[in-house]
Amino acid sequence: MRAVVHGKRNRVWFVSVMCVSLLGWGGSTSALAETFRLENPNDSVVGVPFYFKARNKDTLLDIARQNNLGFDDMRQANPNVDIWVPGDGTEVMVPSLFVLPNVPREGIVINRAEKRLYYYPPEDPSEVRIYTISVGKDAMGTPLGNFKVIQKRKDPTWTPGPNVRAMHAARGDILPPQVPPGPDNPLGRYAMRLSNPDYLIHGTSMPWGLGMEVSGGCIRMYPEGVEELFGLVDVDTPVAIIDQPYKVGWRGNDLYLEVQTGEKSVRQSARSVIPEAVANAEGVEVDWEGVERAVKEDSGVPQVVGHRSSSNNGSYLPMIF
Repeated sequence: MRAVVHGKRNRVWFVSVMCVSLLGWGGSTSALAETFRLENPNDSVVGVPFYFKARNKDTLLDIARQNNLGFDDMRQANPNVDIWVPGDGTEVMVPSLFVLPNVPREGIVINRAEKRLYYYPPEDPSEVRIYTISVGKDAMGTPLGNFKVIQKRKDPTWTPGPNVRAMHAARGDILPPQVPPGPDNPLGRYAMRLSNPDYLIHGTSMPWGLGMEVSGGCIRMYPEGVEELFGLVDVDTPVAIIDQPYKVGWRGNDLYLEVQTGEKSVRQSARSVIPEAVANAEGVEVDWEGVERAVKEDSGVPQVVGHRSSSNNGSYLPMIF
């Protein structure tokens, strides 16, 4: 079960949490998917954020990996907490609340802006599994578009491309032509090649960089997460790579806004992030001050920014432009 949150357990807010991370420290890791089942197909917000009291030996990265979150997740949600030495007894926000991206819910959806992967199994469209990832940095960014998985490989050999080799060489790090399978292989133990064959979804030998823009363009996952996804995904599974730094969605009659712009992005005005089709809908009341606050804070944690009358429940689906 989920860790106790101020004495309350299993607060699911209109969803049933099927599989959650364990906070059993003892040196173990548990970066498997957060798995949710939507009870209302018109909802698009899942999860429950909670606070965890750090122990003396904990870093925010320890807490992140135990809950399948990443570096930026914890940094944004805890701006006043030292990421390396939170301090014994410090209350740390674990931001495990998510607005689903505004795209068809099928196969794999990767939102580059929030550094997260969503998997919708074909046999159950009401289920979603959510994984933290790392994506490409700067000019080596992860490409946007619609792809599919064309190959799955366990214990892959890494053949660094010319751009990666040049980048390492500029730092005096001369890469070999190939790196065989093993604990030092940057691809980890599992890799899935996309129909743009230069890009893979794969594991990593350096999991503590997850949730950042650090890769050569590929999608990195925690070792535990990629092993799980590898067993679920078939060849020809569709993969949509999108960039949605502003996500708007309903949970019941509450309107949520999640902001994930990052330090390099140009922020939109508060009025522009709520689609007119939602803001002008009958029975919908938007808290524009709340929208302004969410945009300014850019915390990555979804915020309630509006409501609708119960008679309109399910009538207006989230739209993002």
